[in-house]
Amino acid sequence: MRIAELTAYIVNLRLRKTIKHASFSRRESANVVVCCRLANGITGWGEGVPRPYVTGETPEGAVEQFMGFPVAQQLDGDCDRWEHVFALCDRFRPAVGQDDPRGCRTNSLKCAVELSILDAFGQLFGEPLSAVTEHFDPARQVRISSPKVRYSGAVTSATRRKEVISAIAMRAYGFRHCKVKVGIAGSDEARRLRVLRRWLGRRMDIRLDANAAWHADEVAAKLRPLLQYRISCIEQPVPHTEVDALEEVRRETPVPVMLDESLTSIADAKSAIRGHTCDLFNVRLSKCGGFLNSLRIAALAHSAGIDYQLGCHPGESGILSAAGRHWATSVKDIRYCEGSYDRHLLTDSLTNEDITFGYGGVARALKGPGLGVTVNRSTVRRLAKCAFSTKLR
Repeated sequence: MRIAELTAYIVNLRLRKTIKHASFSRRESANVVVCCRLANGITGWGEGVPRPYVTGETPEGAVEQFMGFPVAQQLDGDCDRWEHVFALCDRFRPAVGQDDPRGCRTNSLKCAVELSILDAFGQLFGEPLSAVTEHFDPARQVRISSPKVRYSGAVTSATRRKEVISAIAMRAYGFRHCKVKVGIAGSDEARRLRVLRRWLGRRMDIRLDANAAWHADEVAAKLRPLLQYRISCIEQPVPHTEVDALEEVRRETPVPVMLDESLTSIADAKSAIRGHTCDLFNVRLSKCGGFLNSLRIAALAHSAGIDYQLGCHPGESGILSAAGRHWATSVKDIRYCEGSYDRHLLTDSLTNEDITFGYGGVARALKGPGLGVTVNRSTVRRLAKCAFSTKLR
């Protein structure tokens, strides 16, 4: 079976509330959505979330990459089993158009195209996307089959009243893990953590995300007054330009360090392992270049004794939520899971099915073929600001 056509859209999704952290503030998310049509008419869908401050990508730049890549040479081939599909996905290498030493400036587009292909062929083979982990040889160290996943909550920077309400809601809803955004200029982090710990309860696992807000020489001092609130880890405390200094930071503070903006590719993962710059990886499908590359990164982490979480970008639609669910239920030893915030965060849904997590952040594995969800094409077209198609045959 061959791919007949690929169509890329830039879709603007409105958020129900403003998401604010040290690097950015947003009320909507511009995502790249790709539809893959096979020669027999089966259609698969994928999604990427370009973030300039993470991988240097923009939605418009991703579409330009899509329009400029040689489709016939890269994606024109017969596939009758998963190994052929994996090889096809690995051949997709859009032109970057600039220096890319970390190998991340095409990641959101690669994720969107790859997921659309995996979804289409999953439907053709009658297997869910989670089966990819079983068939993908580089993932053999981290394979598992789990019937459910437990997602964590998040507290972003807001007014004191809204933060308290958010904390009370998370505790009442049975969450076990909570991420708190820190590093906002002028914020009294110790006061915030004192209040949040009180309302979240003593059993809640609280981790922090600084979104690269601090310099390496101040991380230990920033964290010192927060230690009493039992912080499980600090995510991306410094800009990527200072990431090498985290080896020394780890010696100065007892709080485990997680990489996010500095963990976008295989090259980043290998560099972090060599430099001893972290204790955990934040693996996000779009940021890390797709389902397969994220499996490779998890396998690298596992071999190096580094923990990892499955993260998400605020504003992901049900397409990426479904892909994340399949990844989370087929990969072992995930410390934390983020995602499936769909109806809690988005005003519009691209999928006909609602796969938002339930009480306690718990959500069941998706068993249908491919992504296990169907996309509302009319909603995609209504929300799309542009669309470009390329035919292979």
